[in-house]
Amino acid sequence: MEVVEGAAGGPQLLHFGAGVMALLLTAVAVCSLPSLMDYWRRWWVMKPIPGISPCYPVLGNALLLERGGEDFFKQLQVFVEQLRSWPLFKLWIGPLPVMILYHPDSVEVILSSSKHIEKSYLYKFLQPWLGTGLLTSTGDKWRSRRKMITPTFHFAILTDFLEVMNEQGGILLEKLEKHVDKEPFDVFLYITLCALDIICETAMGKNVSAQENKDSEYVRAIYRMSDLIQQRQKSPWLWPDLLYMLFKEGREHKRNLKILHNFTDRVIAEKAAELENNKQTKCDTDGNCEESGPKKRKAFLDMLLSATDDEGNKLSCTDIREEVDTFMFEGHDTTAAAMNWALYLLGHNPEVQKKVHRELDEVFGTYERPVTMDDLKKLRYLECVMKEALRLFPSVPLFARVLREDCCIRGYQVPKGTNVIVITYALHRDPEIFPDPEEFRPERFFPENCKGRHPYAYVPFSAGPRNCIGQRFAQIEEKALLALILRRFWVDSCQKPEELGITGELVLRPSNGIWIKLKRKPNAGSE
Repeated sequence: MEVVEGAAGGPQLLHFGAGVMALLLTAVAVCSLPSLMDYWRRWWVMKPIPGISPCYPVLGNALLLERGGEDFFKQLQVFVEQLRSWPLFKLWIGPLPVMILYHPDSVEVILSSSKHIEKSYLYKFLQPWLGTGLLTSTGDKWRSRRKMITPTFHFAILTDFLEVMNEQGGILLEKLEKHVDKEPFDVFLYITLCALDIICETAMGKNVSAQENKDSEYVRAIYRMSDLIQQRQKSPWLWPDLLYMLFKEGREHKRNLKILHNFTDRVIAEKAAELENNKQTKCDTDGNCEESGPKKRKAFLDMLLSATDDEGNKLSCTDIREEVDTFMFEGHDTTAAAMNWALYLLGHNPEVQKKVHRELDEVFGTYERPVTMDDLKKLRYLECVMKEALRLFPSVPLFARVLREDCCIRGYQVPKGTNVIVITYALHRDPEIFPDPEEFRPERFFPENCKGRHPYAYVPFSAGPRNCIGQRFAQIEEKALLALILRRFWVDSCQKPEELGITGELVLRPSNGIWIKLKRKPNAGSE
């Protein structure tokens, strides 16, 4: 509770607010801690590790943390800069110990391990929506799902998905055409809605027409749910489910969850019925059947409906919903953010943009045609642009694990049960590995310049056993859509870095949008 200086009753309000906060956090502690002995053991073992002050027993640093997404992300960056000379530091979010990593050697200890694969306690708040799908599961369930789902990202299947990307990219170009030679506009939502249309069609085989109907109930529910989860993650007093439902955010969470699950359940039921009832076959006398009619594109959901585990068991409807919801959550916001940041950086770096245009002219000439897999292989400089954009603005600015056994990181003992957060945004700005880290230089990712670089210095898709299973899908989508946009338009950015309002929530977003001007792309001769 804030106190306005000089307001009547200010100190009483402060005292009352602190008392309520202490009461709530104490309730969280009682609900969350397996035992007070375990809590104190961690507290003393971690005492030598550098940390942030003030830090109180049970309350930890929770009262110190900023509430707004933009302010909290800035605060984390300040902490890292203050402690950059150390290989790690600790935070206590209420009774939860959190280790912050931002140095390649420290990050490698966790990400390269086959033991430290369990996601952080903070991912628990994704489970009401995503269940224990590929993102949130661990142990044998995670290994089984990973093995089962990996074949769905086969090259041939991704080629089919490229067709969807071209179709939805065409709709995006029509939307952007209206802004050529006009006033600056916020491109962020345009890109995001296109990415949402792509993931809906590739994951579920369902066209939701988000680009034509941005106010759809399902689209609104996806965005609001992401915001609610992020707020809950850094608010220990909202962690217990019973307490959460006493707040309006908890009730709003319940409403949006119902919208999301009802939509996914309906699509799964329709798809299952379609596969069961509408399959046209031609069977010979031996019972061999062949599908007739035009070949249909398979969505991720089609493959899940026919997938089996190691024992030959098919996934239940709940299992399928977990994975579809996971791909809906992971598969559009992250890619959309990456494309937006790439456009922002190109709009600020005209010499780089000219090089991209020259490469596009060499590959496509002056023809307007869909992007093919062969085209994508040839766009090597554009790929370096994408990688450098992800270095500066990683779509997932931080991710977390929980240690299931004691661990030594750079000489510090970190006890079992500690949550570990890798801040990719800070990791990618290590000046010893990336000189002048704030500068946009795609040449950093030329093959000759990558030699000898620490393998864990750049991890936009995580790394090790739990790396992002959909990274090839994301890279193909981003490269295809950027190629479509930049073949037609020249981009000018209209914001200074300090005007972006960067928010490091579940996805790295500009809270003030990405404002650009579009012009018709100059022909090759004028460059």
